[in-house]
Amino acid sequence: MILNKPLEQWLKEFPIINDLIDLKETIWINPKKVSCEEAMKASTISLDDVLDASNRLERFAPYLALVFPETSAMNGIIESPLVEIPKMKTALGKEIEQDIQGKIVLKCDSHLPISGSIKARGGIYEVLKHAETIALESGMLKIQDNYEILAEERFKELFSKYSIAVGSTGNVGLSIGIMSAKLGFKVYVHMSSDARQWKKDMLRSKGVNVIEYDDDYSLAVTEGRKQAEKDPYCHFVDDENSKDLFLGYAVAALRLKKQLEEKKIVVDNDHPLFVYLPCGVGGGPGGVAFGIKLIFGDSAHCFFAEPTHSPCMTLGLATGYHDKVSVQDFGIDNKTAADGLAVGRASSFVGKIIEPFISGSYTLTDERMYHYLAMLTDEEDIKLEPSALAGMKGYENIADTDKGKAYIERENIKDHMDLATHIVWATGGNMVPEDIMKEYYKKGK
Repeated sequence: MILNKPLEQWLKEFPIINDLIDLKETIWINPKKVSCEEAMKASTISLDDVLDASNRLERFAPYLALVFPETSAMNGIIESPLVEIPKMKTALGKEIEQDIQGKIVLKCDSHLPISGSIKARGGIYEVLKHAETIALESGMLKIQDNYEILAEERFKELFSKYSIAVGSTGNVGLSIGIMSAKLGFKVYVHMSSDARQWKKDMLRSKGVNVIEYDDDYSLAVTEGRKQAEKDPYCHFVDDENSKDLFLGYAVAALRLKKQLEEKKIVVDNDHPLFVYLPCGVGGGPGGVAFGIKLIFGDSAHCFFAEPTHSPCMTLGLATGYHDKVSVQDFGIDNKTAADGLAVGRASSFVGKIIEPFISGSYTLTDERMYHYLAMLTDEEDIKLEPSALAGMKGYENIADTDKGKAYIERENIKDHMDLATHIVWATGGNMVPEDIMKEYYKKGK
């Protein structure tokens, strides 16, 4: 029995669960998607919230440029390149035996400064917001100050009285750990069994307390939450429910708009934009997708990409039960090489916000992610971690499957696909140690 319903009933009500249980590569198209205008009416988050987050990151830019020299070329703005991948496009076309229409571009969050993954957006933003609140309340900082002063010893002393905790499969722990330690906070990262050893080692080298578990992501989050509840000076970064994390991710869309304009890439009804986002608990891809829908409206089509062994967001959205069901309830093991996506239960906070905006989601095998990893290395000399390749199957799903083709018909964009832009969101990779990257490549080959 799952939520007082026998398995047979679930399978009858939601036939897609059969494919998820069988670990088949699956596509789900969202029947609840509505026009952006309609979706915004019900949304608890607005463009003003996203602009507020963007302004806060700009206030912190002088501080970041000072303490993280790798951000100084961008004047302390944490942003990643948007690059066309023409050779990869050709190789993908050969695989599906058709010419790919439109452009395929890679959003290289794999190369974000400080922590080398998409988590450098939301994770770092939430830590900075928390630090700003403490510093303003202490009277030591005013909004109009140059935030470079936060690097002074007196602020480190102030922050050292506080601690920050988070539960993580890896990348969110890296971004929060590195940023919190730099500011002077005591920081505790509760790591699930999926977390890579090198990520734990890197955090410890920065003075972060890493607590390890033999269980999955949900337990790591639960334990982090418990720790924070006992300590009034401990802030828990709740990857499952945090509005601040979500807003930090959403800021990406404002930056993306500028990058597309610089590349003279038009987005409108005649030039649709498709975005394929690797998805774990949902905060990063949900925040980015929400921001993109705010900025580009109905011209944008966002899809989540998940491992076949961890399809928690597909399960939550397709059933409408969000965090009330987990993949383990249906006998799916939640074991995947895509460690950042190894999540068994989706965020209901994200699922409910994104439900009217998201176009759909799909799953793919670990083997396919490794295959794309080797292919991208060979074709473009770009090295990513396995989970960052989940978006690479997006085009094929849209252009070469019955469900994808039906979606294009439904959206009335069939005649515009040759003018479409497809963004594969590469979520992490440039901090992977070289020997481990070689192993990934070998496996992909």
